[in-house]
This record gives sequence, C-alpha cells and structure tokens, in this order.
Amino acid sequence: MKKKQVKIHKNFLNVKLTMLIVGLFFCAILIKLSYVVLSDKVDGINLTEFASNRNTVKETLYASRGVIYDKDGKPLAKNANSYKILAMLSPSRTTDEKHPQHVVDPQGTATSLCNILAETEEGKATCNTDLTSYLSQDKYQVELGVWGRVSEDKKMAIQNLDLPGIEFETLAKKRQYINSSWASYILGYARSNDEGEIVGEMGIESYFNKELKGKNGYTEYQQDAYGYKMPTSEVYEEQAESGSDVYLTLDSDVQNVLENAITNFSKGKSLSWATFSVMDAKTGEILGSASNPNFNPNTLENLSNYLSPLVGYQYEPGSTMKIFSWLAALENGIYNGQELYKSGTITLSDGMTKIKDFNNVGWGDISYDLGFAYSSNVAATNLGLKLGSAKLSDFYNKAGFGKKTKITLPGEAEGLINFQYESELANASFGQGVLVTPIQMLQAMSIFANDGVMVKPYIVSKIVDASGKTVLEGKRDEVGVVASKESVDKMKSLMYDVVYNGFSYNKLYAPDNVKIAGKTGTAQMASPNGGYLTGTYDYIRSFIGLFPYENPRYVFYFATEKYVGDSNDIARTIASAIKDIANMVNAVEEKNDVDETKIISIEQMISKETSVVVEDLKKLGLNPIVLGNGKYIISQYPLKGTKLIAGSKVYLKTNATEFKMPDITGWSSNEVVRMCEMLHLKYTLNGYGKVASYSIPKDTVLDINTMNLEITLTP
Repeated sequence: MKKKQVKIHKNFLNVKLTMLIVGLFFCAILIKLSYVVLSDKVDGINLTEFASNRNTVKETLYASRGVIYDKDGKPLAKNANSYKILAMLSPSRTTDEKHPQHVVDPQGTATSLCNILAETEEGKATCNTDLTSYLSQDKYQVELGVWGRVSEDKKMAIQNLDLPGIEFETLAKKRQYINSSWASYILGYARSNDEGEIVGEMGIESYFNKELKGKNGYTEYQQDAYGYKMPTSEVYEEQAESGSDVYLTLDSDVQNVLENAITNFSKGKSLSWATFSVMDAKTGEILGSASNPNFNPNTLENLSNYLSPLVGYQYEPGSTMKIFSWLAALENGIYNGQELYKSGTITLSDGMTKIKDFNNVGWGDISYDLGFAYSSNVAATNLGLKLGSAKLSDFYNKAGFGKKTKITLPGEAEGLINFQYESELANASFGQGVLVTPIQMLQAMSIFANDGVMVKPYIVSKIVDASGKTVLEGKRDEVGVVASKESVDKMKSLMYDVVYNGFSYNKLYAPDNVKIAGKTGTAQMASPNGGYLTGTYDYIRSFIGLFPYENPRYVFYFATEKYVGDSNDIARTIASAIKDIANMVNAVEEKNDVDETKIISIEQMISKETSVVVEDLKKLGLNPIVLGNGKYIISQYPLKGTKLIAGSKVYLKTNATEFKMPDITGWSSNEVVRMCEMLHLKYTLNGYGKVASYSIPKDTVLDINTMNLEITLTP
C-alpha cells in the first residue's frame, strides 16, 4: 500500500509542474501582447508606420502634355520634366522569371544606360564603371548618383530599352519654350499646380488646355513597412493617355522677321507698346504676330500684362479706319472720287464743333480721291455725314468691328462701334470714338484679297491626338460678302496711291521687291478723365497694308503707342520686314526694268555634291554661302522653286563635322538670322540695317553649345 501512495504523489507533482510551465508560457505571451499593444516599436519596427505603410497605395500616372508646333512641325513648346532613375535590385521583387522586376544583369544594364547617359566614349567608360558598382549592391533599391538625373527625352529613350528593374521618379514637372520670348503672347505658358499637374494659364496653352493635358492614369498596389512595392502584390494600372499635339498656323520664318523687326524698332526708344502681325488673307491663317513688350514663358520674366496684343488690345484706330468709311460710301452709292470739296476745316451743324485736317489748313479744293491719299479728316466727315450714323455703323459691323472674331485665343476683346450724334459720326468716319483690335483689322482687310468676301482669321492649323488622328483642322471660313468687287478694286487703287502717289514720305513704306497698298493712321489717345490726352507723344501710330498689290494674298498690320522717335523709322521697319517676308513666301513681283534672264529659279540641291552645286550656282550668277566643308549638301535656303535675282545669296549647309565663322560684313539682318538658324547658333542683333561688326572672328570653329554671335547693324 505504501508504495502505491508514493507513486500517486509523484504523478500529482508532475502534473502541477506541467501546469506551472504552461501557465508561465501564457503569462509570457500576455506580457508580450501587452508590450506590443502599449509600445510603438517592436524589434526595431514602428508598428504604427508598418500598419500605415502596408496599405493599398494609389499613385497618379500623369499624362504627357502635348507638344505645340509651328505650321511646318517645328516644336515651339514641349515637356522638359526631369526624373530620377531608380534601380530595383532585390530578387524578391520578381515572382515570374519570364517577367523580371529587378536588375538581372548589372553589367549589361549599366552599358545600356551609359549609351544614353554619356555623350563621349570616355564618359561612357566612366559611367559604366560607376553604374556597374551601383547596380551590384546588395540592397532593395538604389539611386544612380550623378548619372541618375535625366530629362524627358532621355527618360523616353531609356524606357524604350525596356530594362528590367529600372524605374523613374519625377523630380520636377515643367514646360519648355524653345524660342524663349518668341510669340509669347500667342503660346502663353503652362506650369505645375499644387497637385503636380501642368496647367495652361495663358495663350494657346490655356485655350487648349483640355486637349493638351490628356488624361491621367493611376497605379494601385500594396507597399511594405519600408514603403516599397510588395513583390507579391497584384498591381492594378490604368495607363495615362497622352495629350494631343497642337499645330499652329505660325510660319517660323515670318515670325522671326516680325520678332526682329519689333526688337530693332523698339531698341533704345521709348514707347508703351508695339505690335506687328501678318495674315494669309486667302485662308485666314495668322502667319506671325510679334509684340513689345513680350515675356519669357520659361521664367515669366517681364510678364506684366496678361492681355494679348493681337486680340486683347482695343483702341481708337485713327485714319486706317478711313479705308472702311470710304468703302461704306462706295457701297452705298454716294461716292464720286472726282468730286471736289474744300479741305482744311469744316464746322458741324451745331456751329461750334470744328473738324480739321491734320495740317489745319488743308490743300484747297481737292477731289475725294486725293483726299484719301492725303488722309483728309474733312473728306471723311463729309462722307460720314452723307451716309448717316445708321448706315456707317451698319457697315462697320458688317466688316466685323464691334464683335469678336472668335479666333481660338483667350481674352479677345469686342471693340466698340457706338455713335449717334453728328460729332460722334464725324469722329467715327476717321477712326476716333470707336475701338478696334488688331485681329479685327486683319480680318476686315481680308475683304481686299477676296473680291469683297471677308475671311475669318485662325491660329490653329490642326490638332492631332495621341493615336495620330486629326481631331480638329483649321480651314478657310468665309464670314460673308461685305462689298462688291468694283468697290474693293477702287479702294485698292486708292490705298496704292497713299503709298506711291501721296505724300513723299509714304514711299518709305514701299519695299523694293513687291508693290503694296495700305493706309497710315494716327489716333489721339483717349483720356481716362474724358476727352483726349494732349501730350506730344500721346498718339497711336499705325499702318495697315496688303501685298502683292496686283493679286493680294497677305495683309499686315503694325501699331505702336506713345512712340518717341523718328516716325520714318516706322515706315523703314515695315518696308524692310515686308521685303523679307515677300521673299520667303515667294510673293516677289518681277519688275519691268529687270532683265528676265537674271531671274533664276532655285533647284533641289540636297544630297548633291557640294563642289558641283557651288559651281552650278556660280554659273547662274548666284552667290553660294557654304556652311562647313562637308562633301554633300544636307540643307539649303531658299528652297526649291524660289525665284531669285542674279547676285542673290544661296545658303548651303554641308554634312561637315565642324563649321567655321564666315565673313558676314555687309549682310542684312535677315541673311544673318538665316545662317544662324541653319547652324543652330545663338545670336543677338543690335541696331538695324547691314552688318557693321560681329563678335566671332572669321574662320573661328563654331561651338553652338557655348557661343553667342553678337551682331552690330547700321543703316
């Protein structure tokens, strides 16, 4: 019996010991759980962050903003985002060996990247050594140091390599405007908002923001405690849709001429503003529009006014409006150009209001035709009084004044056509008391290029979406018939007389290679307190014209406010610019006194041997300007089909590896600009006229990345 009792006691002790151990184990678990609950960190891991980080992450995939091009497909505004290259090194990211998500081949990946990141062979070798070291580390992911910052273009090039484990992080989103302040009020600008999306805030960038920005996508995945994408996590992704590309009607060659004209005209002079625009009146395409002041869309430097001069400025036009008051008289059957009237002064029926010609005394008894050439306010008043307010107002409205053209640019002003009383009617007949915009003036002038039909101006040639489909196409849009062909032809002849048979100084407006027709304008500036300002320079001076005279296709308009300087400089600026543009658009008129044998039509010279082309051009009497010592021609100017007079320059860019500075003494500003553009050489023009001196010595090897050609011009 005793032995049995002892055995039971031992078993009982074993059970108690086991229960004690189990109890201690559970106590330890409870203590651990309490610690976990009460503590922020366990085993070095912040549990709060772990719980937060191990969530579904949704990231926006921003659409690539569309490019803005000129009419020939040259980019004017494009993305210039910067990116950081990330290399995913951990094999744990890859769950399917057929689709690796980490860098599998460090050496091969480094070589592929360096072919894009480094420009020279020496640079590629250094890059290869550095990146192989980065990509061989035992880390989850790495950044690629100084080699890992890339532009939009290089990012796209790397993406096309489809390298496993290479990803990108956006550092900065921005827009690049290739030509800085060039056409700045047309292009406008776009910049990143608080959400990191590029948004257009002015000009084309603003008006077509919806089309340019595209549609953002997103990616959704699980991330781990360290913020990395979990390799086992399923990724949901909706691809971004790139924005559409916008092609403008701007002709870069024409725009360059206008930009240089405005720059040279404004340099060293005092003025409030100046604007100069050209339109193809047959189609309505705006080929160029430059202004001063302008601004740099890349930096917003000098941006002080958000109104576009082309569509947003409205002001009294002055005597350029006589074109349309005379045309109204013709259309209403009350005009007799040979009828005489007494010029100088006219007193209105109230017995107090006097209208005077600009010289105060007039030219005696003259015809209405001559009155137009002399820009007589008295003649305009007589015609206005015969017409009456209703008929003149109706005709102005028919010609598009007092309402928007609806061109696709933001901030267009309506202008104002509102007159009733006799004094208001008189003023309106010679362009005072009414408000117009430059775009309205261009639209109205299209009447004279289309036998009385007015054509609506447009600035967008086409819009092409990311798939390559053209979703919008600009085209000729007839507003309606404004005047008869007979009335139009008569007005063209009157405008021709203004330039060639009017005051002698008006001949300064005439280029020497094409006949033009047009009208000058000088308008008093309205005072904010009523009436008009009386300062010496409180005027808006302008000129509107068309060319070629015999068969008009192009219309142009120049205006400047509070200009202090020689008024003849306005004429010289316009004549020089139109001469250059006429050459560019092949609108040069052959003169009767030019030997037809000296008119030469340019052939296609690209891909031909340089020596052969030079010899052929010299035989034709032309002056070849060869850029570089390459064996073959890769670019030429003028283009095939252009007609030149013997002695004209022909620019030939060769397939050379280096280019030397030619002697440009005596060249025109346009000739220098053409050379610089062909060589992609930066330049600065000072003054106007012919080249007197330049900063880079003759025969210097040109470095387009560092050099800037400073050119001094003299009349």
